[in-house]
Order: sequence, then C-alpha cells, then structure tokens
Amino acid sequence: MIFYFIQLFYNVFNVSAFMTHRVVNDVSAESSTEFPDRMSLMEVRLQAQEDEITLLKSSLADALRKLLEETIQPTTVRTLQQQQSKGSEDSQGSCPQTPTSSSPAPPKELASSPHGGPLSSIREEENMLCVDLQKWNQALAGLIVSTVNITVLCILPFILLTGQSIKMFIRGRPITMYIPSNILNYEELRMDLPSQKLDLDWVYGYRGRDCRANLYLLPSGEAVYFIACVVVLYHIRNQTQRHYQKHTDCVRCLAIHPDKVRVASGQTAGVDKDGKPLQPFVHIWDSKTLVTLQQIGLGTFERGVGALAFSSSDNGTFLCVIDDSNEHMISVWDWNKNIKHTEVKSTNEAVLGVDFSPTDTNNIISCGKSHVYFWTLSAGTLTKKQGIFGKYKKPKFVLCFVFSLTGDVLTGDSEGNILTWGKSTFQIMKQTRAHEGSVFTMCILQGGAILSGGGKDRKIIRWSADLAPERECEIPEKFGAVRTIADVDGEELLVGTTRNAILRGTFSDGFVAIVQGHVDEMWGLATHPTQNIFITCGNDRQVCVWNAGDHKLDWCATLEVREESGLCADFSPNGAVVSVGLSTGRWVVLDLQTKEVVSDLTDGNEQLSVMRYSPDGSFLAVGSHDNFIYIYNVTEGGRRYTRFGKCTGHSSFITHLDWSKDGKYIMSNSGDYEILYWDVASGCKLLRNRFESKDREWASYTCVLGFHVMGVWLEGSDGTDINALCRSHSERMVAVADDFCKVHLFQYPCPKPKAPSYKYEGHGSHVTNVRFTHNDSHLLSMGGKDTCILQWRVKGAGTGDHSKEHLASSSSVCSSSSSPENGR
Repeated sequence: MIFYFIQLFYNVFNVSAFMTHRVVNDVSAESSTEFPDRMSLMEVRLQAQEDEITLLKSSLADALRKLLEETIQPTTVRTLQQQQSKGSEDSQGSCPQTPTSSSPAPPKELASSPHGGPLSSIREEENMLCVDLQKWNQALAGLIVSTVNITVLCILPFILLTGQSIKMFIRGRPITMYIPSNILNYEELRMDLPSQKLDLDWVYGYRGRDCRANLYLLPSGEAVYFIACVVVLYHIRNQTQRHYQKHTDCVRCLAIHPDKVRVASGQTAGVDKDGKPLQPFVHIWDSKTLVTLQQIGLGTFERGVGALAFSSSDNGTFLCVIDDSNEHMISVWDWNKNIKHTEVKSTNEAVLGVDFSPTDTNNIISCGKSHVYFWTLSAGTLTKKQGIFGKYKKPKFVLCFVFSLTGDVLTGDSEGNILTWGKSTFQIMKQTRAHEGSVFTMCILQGGAILSGGGKDRKIIRWSADLAPERECEIPEKFGAVRTIADVDGEELLVGTTRNAILRGTFSDGFVAIVQGHVDEMWGLATHPTQNIFITCGNDRQVCVWNAGDHKLDWCATLEVREESGLCADFSPNGAVVSVGLSTGRWVVLDLQTKEVVSDLTDGNEQLSVMRYSPDGSFLAVGSHDNFIYIYNVTEGGRRYTRFGKCTGHSSFITHLDWSKDGKYIMSNSGDYEILYWDVASGCKLLRNRFESKDREWASYTCVLGFHVMGVWLEGSDGTDINALCRSHSERMVAVADDFCKVHLFQYPCPKPKAPSYKYEGHGSHVTNVRFTHNDSHLLSMGGKDTCILQWRVKGAGTGDHSKEHLASSSSVCSSSSSPENGR
C-alpha cells in the first residue's frame, strides 16, 4: 500500500508538470493575439491549476502520513534501518536534518531508532522518496516542505519551499510568496526577538455601558475604574495613570476596602484561543504598590464575578461575592486567609448589587431583577428573606441601594422610585418619586444627604436625609445616563455615564468630561504623519480625534446617517485632512482644523475596509467589500477627489492594501487570502507576473499576508486569526493585532514560521487594529467589543535588566505583558 502511494505521488508530479506545460503553452498562444484580457484570464487559470495541484499534493501527503502512522510495524522500520545502514554511503537523496524542539515525538518505534540520520531511501525507477526521522518530526509539527532536484517529499501542510518562492497554506489554500533577491539562503535566516518592547502608557475609555458601582475616589486623589482587563488609577489633578494589570479577562466589578487602600476586583471567565473556558477569580490588591495580596475563588466561581463587597463593621475582614452562574451563588470569604465561610444559591434572576450592613457584618443585602434579599449570616450559614413590596408596585428591577445613617435600606428601581425599607421588618416604609425612568445609582454623603442618578432624565438629585429634594442638575445628552456617582469632597462629584464617560463637576458649575471613549465595536484607526494625533471610528457612529501626547479627546464628530458606521480611516500625507470609510460604501473627508466635511463620495453599496493615501498624497486607494479597489486623484491639498481608475481582479472582498514607496504600485490582500499587485500609474493594471514585485519597497506594511510578515502566523491559523498588523516607520518591528485579545511585537522582517515575539495582553476582546505613531514612540491598539484603546510606550533595547523587567511585566497586562513567545 505504501508503494502505491509513492507511485501516486510520482504520478501527481508528472501531472503537475504536464498541466503546467499545457497551460503555459495556452498562455503563450494567447499572448500572440490581440486580447490582453484573455491572456490575463489564462494566467489566472495557470495559477488556479498550480494551486489545485499543490492542494492535491498536500492531501496525498496527509493521507500517506496517516497511512504510515497506522501501518508501519517495528519489523518494517528495522528492515528499512538495515537497508539504510548498508547504503548510507551511496545515498544521494538524504534529507537535510533540521532539529526542532517543538515537534511532537514520532511513534515509539521510530523514536527508538539508533540512527540520527535518514531512516530510509527507497528507489523506484529514477525517483527517490526520503523518509527522514527529523523530517518526520517536522511533518507532524507542520513546519516546512523542501523540493530539490530529485523528488523530496516530507509530509507538511504549512509551508512549501520551491526554489525562489514559498507557498503558505491557510485553510488548505496555498498562498504563493516570492523570496526577495537579497535573501541568498532562506533556510539560514535567523528570527530573533525584536530589540524593542512595549509598556502600557495610557488607557482610553471607561466601562459604564453595562457595569455598575465601578467608580471610586481614593485618598491619594486617584479615581479608580476599569475597562477591558485593566483597572485604571487616574490621578485627576496630575493627569497621570497607573494600571493594575493582573486580570486575564474583562474586569466586571470593584469594591474598596474600608481602609481606602486595598481594592477587590472581579473578572469574567472568558475563553482561551481554543474556545475552552477560563476560570474567573477575584484579586485583592494594594492600590499604593499595585501588589496582589490575595486571589480567591479560582475554580469556585462560574462564568464571572458579578458583584462583590467588603464588610465594614469589622475593618473589612470579609468579602462577599456573587458569581454569574445560573443560580448566582453568593459566598462569604475571609479573604486574607483565603477561606470560604459559606456559599449558597442566591436566585436564578439577574443580581445587580450586594453589600454588608455598615453596622453588622452578619447582615447582607442583595438586589436585582424583581427582588431585594435580606441575608443573615449565622453559624456559618446564610439565610435570606425576600423584601415584600405589598401594596407598592413591584418593579422589574431593583437597580441599587444604600444604607441611611439610621440603618434603613434605600433602594432605587426601574420605576423611578426610591423605597425606604425598615432595617428589621424588611418591609417598605416609604416610597419617594425620584426620577423619570430608572434610578441607576445612589450615593450617601458624609452628613447623611443622598445623591441619586437617573437614567432617562439624566438628572443628579441631592436629597436630605429624610428624602426631601434639595438640588438637581442634568448632564449633557451626549454623555448618556448617570451610571454611578463618586463623592469627592461633598461638593465636587465624579459621575460615570452609560456612554462610557467620566465627568467631573458640581451642581453649580456643571460637569465636564475627564475620561471619554467609544461605546460600540471599533475598527478604524489611523495616526497622523507628523503629530501625536490619531483617529478612531466604529459602530457607534463616532469619529474621534485624539491627542496621544495630552491623552485627551481633541474632538468628535457623529455620522449623520444612523445606519452608517466608520470602519477605516487614513490621514493625508500633509496631515491636513483625514478620510473615513463607512459601512455603506460612502466615504467622507474631514478637515482637521475646521472639522468640516470637504468631500463626500460613494463607491458601491458595500462596506469599505481600507483607505490608503499614496506616499506623496496624489492618490487615494479605497478598498471595498465589493472586491474592487477604487483609485482617486487627489488635488487641492486633499480637498478634491476625482476617479482615476478601478483595480479589478480580486475574487473576494479587500482586507488590506499598501502603496509602494514610489507611489506607482499597490499590494493588496483579500478575504480569500489572495496577494495581488497593481500597477496604478499604468492604469490600475493587475501585474500578471508577481515575481517581479518581490524586490519592491513598500511605503507602509499593513497587509497581513506577504513574504516579510509570514512568520507572524500561528500554525493552524484559519486566516481570520490576525485582524491587522503594522510595520514601524523605522522598519525594525511589526505589531500584530490578533483575534485572541493579544498584541504581538515581532522583529521586521519576519519571513519564517515560528518567529519569536513579545506578547502583550490587556484587551478583553479581539484586537481590531494597531498603528505606530509618526515617530515610533508609541503603539496604539484598539479592542473591538471592549471599546478600549491602549497606548503603549515603545522602549528601545538595553533599557534595564531583562529578568527584572520580565518579572515586573508578569504583573502587567494579563500576567505576561512582556513574555517572549519563542516558537509560540
């Protein structure tokens, strides 16, 4: 059977040569005609034939591998070894040995072979098939296939090296890349870690859209809040940030210890890159040193941590936690000793808040959908009594609660009411109409006054201790509803909003934003060519221009049409205008100074995926999901656009494109993993001979498929695992945004598989885009659903001791902020 497959391989190679020769002859015949378009089609046919043949070879190689695994017996192997020992001196077809530490072990019989060299040579007519132990290891790892003068086959689906080109396989599709002329020996290329590293510098955004009680003020003058996997400590007066970065997935809740120094933060479970669930936990940490003091609940909580609170009357000895399981388990921990005192089922309904009584650790309150529960901790057991609404309308949600100075419980609900509950009767004593719409949050002030924040009416109301209204104000509509309130000094307040903003102000002076962010998935990101400015856009219809030096939002524009969202953007080389591609095929050009739309055009009716100006700014390329690249002449400093041509030839939607340094050519990627090259200066012609583009220099490198960035792809990637990449302006490193919440930093170029990289975590969702600032001082990364923008400082080589830095970074973004991925 094995020899049958060998013969089959031989026949495939003969068919390959015949079909290629036949199609080339067809192309030659057509080239003498007057129909260049038909000639182009024939060349495409040639490439398709080659791809089909390569796929067939790969499939047959896989079948042979499986057959060998199932049928080779120890006696057969020993016979082959004996044959090899007799004829090793005369063997001309031995495969070169390429040790690899990451390859899985072969079958035991093969692993026990006393020979370190080739295992066997089998002659059949004038062809030779090599089965090499080291190549067998490489085959199982999916590393590399080499073809030389004779037929040499190793069973590899990942990379096929054939003379001057390489074929990389993604989802079984071969992608041909040509080796540049300056690389004389591809096999001897060495892939190293980049000499630069990243440190988290700034976090843009706040998670207010779906989280509660997540904004506090510390005695240090720092506001504590979270977004994605990072807890931010923002010093309001100094305008500086520190970051607690030990969470491995999105942070969902916060609690401040009575000493106002220690903090508890709980996270969601999340999944790893293989889709397996990760366990949620709670970290208790020191806000002064950012040192983790305790981790609790690993293996106990399910899905995530929804709410938590420190006890007050005993100096914060206990921590109450409610998870996101179906039963919303409530547990009480002696957190310092990591001992769980009790755990019981809470309710099958959503739970939105929990807290200890400020005067008695044995009394706990929780609230949520259609309920408020009064818990009693006695003899290590929690028992609950449900609050009785009686003659009062039962609200759909009890959204928040506080304890009055008299010990009564005040709840805010979705009906807009504040209900006063007797501290011992668990019954409603009083109902106060507070807001139009929901009461999202309440805050007790030092003197006993109460603050409430409304949803629909966006009002903040100050109440006396007996719930008589005293003052009120309304926050601007653009910031959304009031999500949470933090008292600064009795007069000044911090307000978190449902549109992911944090406001600072007073009743008399009003409120201004000190933290802002997007509120829906983001995709578009571009950096200014000469200034520390960048632009973002996304599904929330917001186009935002940020100052990376001042860490502020300079200005924001809202797209007029509700169905439109911003998906891509690029600054003109002169920095005066920025173009934004939308989800409807429409694109607009904005003047950075006046903020006005200076051009408004539409190409097709499908979403746009990439906007890219040529290096001199004379052209703009617009990549669309209708498979076309539209080319425009740009005049009047980026304010006037006229159609120049259209690049036609991709068989799927455009994903990425880059201009050559001379501004004459374009390299593009598409959704079906094509790499095509275009001669724009000659009329947007598809370059039939891609070999001629192997030495072309590119002004930018954002295409995720290409020889120079082939090493960024993991084995087994499905083609969507990498969303974006960006080469630095120095052309020394390349940053990668992947689908597993990671940012990677590679050296550039990295044209070999298993290139090592530094891995950085912090996003809680797929990373949609990355860009270096104009001078490579910082890298910007953008999360999708986490609505978070992370700004990373680029550090040069030799800055500090590496081992110390690695230790420090283990406490940073998701426990491996600067961990090298050698071989990954």
